[in-house]
Amino acid sequence: MADHRGAEATGGARGIRHPGRAGGTRVPSGGGFVSPRMSVVIPAHDEASVIGRLLHGLVADPRSAELEIVVVANGCTDGTVSVARSFEPAVGVVVIAEASKIAALEAGDAEVTTFPRAYVDADVSVDVPALLALADALTRRDGPLVASPRLEVDTADASWPVRQHYRIWELSDYRVAGHIGSGVYAMSAEGRARFGSWPRVIADDRFVQQLFPPSERETLAGHAFTVRSARTVSAHVRRSTRIARGNLELPAELQLATEEPARARAASLARRVARRPDLWVAFAVYCVTATVPKLLARRQMADRREPEWARDETSRAIA
Repeated sequence: MADHRGAEATGGARGIRHPGRAGGTRVPSGGGFVSPRMSVVIPAHDEASVIGRLLHGLVADPRSAELEIVVVANGCTDGTVSVARSFEPAVGVVVIAEASKIAALEAGDAEVTTFPRAYVDADVSVDVPALLALADALTRRDGPLVASPRLEVDTADASWPVRQHYRIWELSDYRVAGHIGSGVYAMSAEGRARFGSWPRVIADDRFVQQLFPPSERETLAGHAFTVRSARTVSAHVRRSTRIARGNLELPAELQLATEEPARARAASLARRVARRPDLWVAFAVYCVTATVPKLLARRQMADRREPEWARDETSRAIA
């Protein structure tokens, strides 16, 4: 990916502000340093419109003192850095010039100090209890190596076809068999040691999920995080095409080691829907909204086209 120097990237290629580096985090009301129970890395590229919502929800909880939170602003040209720095010293801020989520994950790993370690997208909603529950799960004896809260997709502002797509998607094997990621995931030290440097892939969350068989994953049933769906079909297709492209770029042997082949997953979903006549119309919609992005992604790869950013701005619009 090209190295873009964002308007907010100051102090050379990398400018860093990080509070509480002397073996502790913020000073809580009781006084004294508190060793963090978990590090939280938040990569952010031009997320000024949404990152404040996430950070405010975290730092407003007094128990956020138990988290080491670092935002890695990468290649930003909007006000992301300013918004993130408004939460200092509760939040550390790292600025890098390259507009790359993978570069941001690498910079975040280099900056934070603690395991377990969570990786959180800037446009999701997640609370402190969910993150601390991840820390508990990942430090539990015989616990998982990777974990995530339960994903909830907010389709309140979405068009009818998009809502039907997610009615079916909720029944897919991807969702029901140890789903990890899509906005929030965390690893123990042992889990993070499963790989070295972050690979240059689009689908970092899918990459992480496929490193671990279901027996090493855990989805926390009692805690959730929220992702807002695209509002329109066209926005959904653009975003899903990028996701499909990222999935296709992952090594085939990695996928085969951790989940059923695509044909078996499709057959399993069809059997679930067959027992639900109320979902048949939604399933017809899903067949289109799930298949078209995969076809477009394969065409992009066949044409050797560089992947488009295709970020969905409709889900970032502030009502």
